[in-house]
Amino acid sequence: MKEDIKPAERLSLVSEYYFSRKLKEVAQMNAEGKDVISLAIGSPDMPPSEKTISKLCEVAQRPDSHGYQITMGIPELRQAMADFYKRWYDVDLDPSKEILPLIGSKEGILHVTLAFVNPGEEVLVPNPGYPTYTSLSKILGAKVVNYDLMEENGWQPDFNQLENMDLSRVRLMWTNYPNMPTGGNARMETYRKLVDFARRHNIVVVNDNPYSFILNKQPMSLLQVEGAKDCCIEFNSMSKSHNMPGWRVGMCIANSTFISWILKIKSNIDSGTFRGIQLAAAEALANDDEWHHEANIETYARRRQYAEQIMDILGCTYDKNQVGMFLWGKIPEKYADSEELTELVLHKARVFITPGFIFGSKGQRYIRISLCANESVFAAALQRVRTCETQIL
Repeated sequence: MKEDIKPAERLSLVSEYYFSRKLKEVAQMNAEGKDVISLAIGSPDMPPSEKTISKLCEVAQRPDSHGYQITMGIPELRQAMADFYKRWYDVDLDPSKEILPLIGSKEGILHVTLAFVNPGEEVLVPNPGYPTYTSLSKILGAKVVNYDLMEENGWQPDFNQLENMDLSRVRLMWTNYPNMPTGGNARMETYRKLVDFARRHNIVVVNDNPYSFILNKQPMSLLQVEGAKDCCIEFNSMSKSHNMPGWRVGMCIANSTFISWILKIKSNIDSGTFRGIQLAAAEALANDDEWHHEANIETYARRRQYAEQIMDILGCTYDKNQVGMFLWGKIPEKYADSEELTELVLHKARVFITPGFIFGSKGQRYIRISLCANESVFAAALQRVRTCETQIL
């Protein structure tokens, strides 16, 4: 390569995503015969419902299904998304104007930031929080301003801290409930305060809501608050709730003006999803209550018992009331930080779990265990950790 060819300056603002880098190491360990068990990634290992897969196969057989699709999404999918929000959250939506299907929520973070934030303006990002809120904001030239989430406050925003900040250049505030990585559940009191905060400070609050059905019997939406649509946006995703992470189907919910701005960006970046995936997603959104209960509550509850035992052996403390598809635990004082413990577990027990530092400075003393592995895998991981307990501790 010619030495005078340089990358764009924005590359200096971000590093390679932790999992992208670490999974190379895990792959090398596996190639050496070390057989690492991964309890790190939040990628559901169960399939979608049978009717979802059947609909995809049916549509894929049709010769007229393979052309370009409209960026706005087909009417059948938008209507199914509106019906889903009415059924589970009792939120009324106009499917023609207030819903924009996404190729996953990560894409939505990009499009919303481009639609609302000028270079040099500020976005509020939770600490700890999903790393993409920070990395994409930096890539797009926005200034990241962290607000702290604390265990003693149930991982809810500290509104006194927020009110004392200089908010004059803040355009967006990212929230995520049920929270990842902490498992802190949504609270209607928090949602009301967020809507009031957004309205008074002319800030758009974006709530990322893909976990509301995992180990959670009372799913909630920020848009249940009166007036929320005037100043808030909500993302939802089928990756977690419907076991469809590789399908890349999400949704952006907002007022018609916000949707039109976001669509202007999106239509210049990508095209509509394959028609078969859209129609299959519409089928999935109509899954019955029994499917949701078995897939998202009973199965994850059984796995959670193994994860708690692993946390116990490692001497970590955790809130048994947390929800979502991860278990978040605080590490013992004897370790300098979370990565010291996760590296010991990886190289001694050959079990890969996530250090909390990747989610921000407030995650330095926490680890995260994914529940996306079947019970036999969890049993093997538990046995490995138990066998190596003296080497780790």
